[in-house]
Amino acid sequence: MKTEPSSGRVVLAFSGGLDTSYCVLALREQGFEVHTVFIDTGGLAEDETDAIRQRALDLGAHEHHQVDVSRSIWDEFVVPLVWSQSRVLGEYPMLCSDRYLIVRRSLALCDELDTQHFSHGCTGMGNDQLRFDQTVRSLGDYVIHAPVRDLQKEVSDIRQHEIGVLEAAGHSAPGRSGRYSINENLLGVTISGSEIDRFEAPGPDTWTLCRPRAEWPDVPLEVTLTFERGVATAINGQTMAGPEMLASLNDLFGAYGVGRHIYTGDVTIGLKGRIVFECPGIDALLTAHQALEDAVNTRLQNQFRHLVAQRWAELVYTGFFYEPHKRDLEAYLASSQSAVSGRVTLRSEGGMLHAVAVESDNILQDESAVYAQSCDWTPEEAEGFIKLLGKSSTMAARVRKQ
Repeated sequence: MKTEPSSGRVVLAFSGGLDTSYCVLALREQGFEVHTVFIDTGGLAEDETDAIRQRALDLGAHEHHQVDVSRSIWDEFVVPLVWSQSRVLGEYPMLCSDRYLIVRRSLALCDELDTQHFSHGCTGMGNDQLRFDQTVRSLGDYVIHAPVRDLQKEVSDIRQHEIGVLEAAGHSAPGRSGRYSINENLLGVTISGSEIDRFEAPGPDTWTLCRPRAEWPDVPLEVTLTFERGVATAINGQTMAGPEMLASLNDLFGAYGVGRHIYTGDVTIGLKGRIVFECPGIDALLTAHQALEDAVNTRLQNQFRHLVAQRWAELVYTGFFYEPHKRDLEAYLASSQSAVSGRVTLRSEGGMLHAVAVESDNILQDESAVYAQSCDWTPEEAEGFIKLLGKSSTMAARVRKQ
């Protein structure tokens, strides 16, 4: 990593929140020409992104940039996530993974502006700093600036200090600097803070994409997803691009309360982190894909998927999104999807969803052998198979009685 400045410019990954707002002022104080960039990962309306642009300029950014990476999120994260069925601790589908695309596109802007200086607003308390810093180191030779993390070396209550610095410079704290920390993108939404951090019941204001039971529609919802080689391509027969499909599924199933979770995870740096997260679209894709894959892939393929899922989730969650080993796993996953084509119908009456029907030319089913109904082997063959399969256990039982 280079340590000597090669340019007066710095690219700041800018969200418009409290931390990155403070970063603009801190970096300008250090003498940098600050170029803010908002990497649009979905979840915000146009008026919200316009407000982010205006805030950056009001804070003194030399220039503000905006880049849409929703297609990259679908191609590089959602597709292999669905292939692997990965969830950290079997629960969390890593909705934080837009960070990797934020960093990569920010570094591309660094290259365009001929600077090696990149900045982010991560604190020294969570996993995001690892995701940001390791991605930078995996992708090139850049200087990392983390003003908020540096601030923690000097003050204990960084939040109040940041607010004070902004107000002293004539700027108000961002409107979302309330009791919750909310992060929303194409993948879903995560909410932390306040009573959630205290392991208490989340309050009513934590409901965002998912609606509470009192608001569920009376009519059950049925949605059919079409898959081609493991990739979802259509909803109810209508072909659409991945990002639009995910946004549509968030709306459809979120209205039925599907996709809401409360999760406690082990943060990489050693703490317990508790969040509410909502991901109706991801839950729908994972449920439908597993129903199809379970029907068309072999027993050994489906068993091995769980091992790959655990490893892939570990790499993605802990910051190694651009680790070569992850690409190796994805090469296997892509190969395993060759027969995963067909249609799956999902049904929800509220709160839960089920894959109620699977259609595919590749279902591994023999018309002459249906589980618990009919078979194409004799009773003698079944008895012999059972005897041979259990031979080792039978011998152990006999020997250890002696």
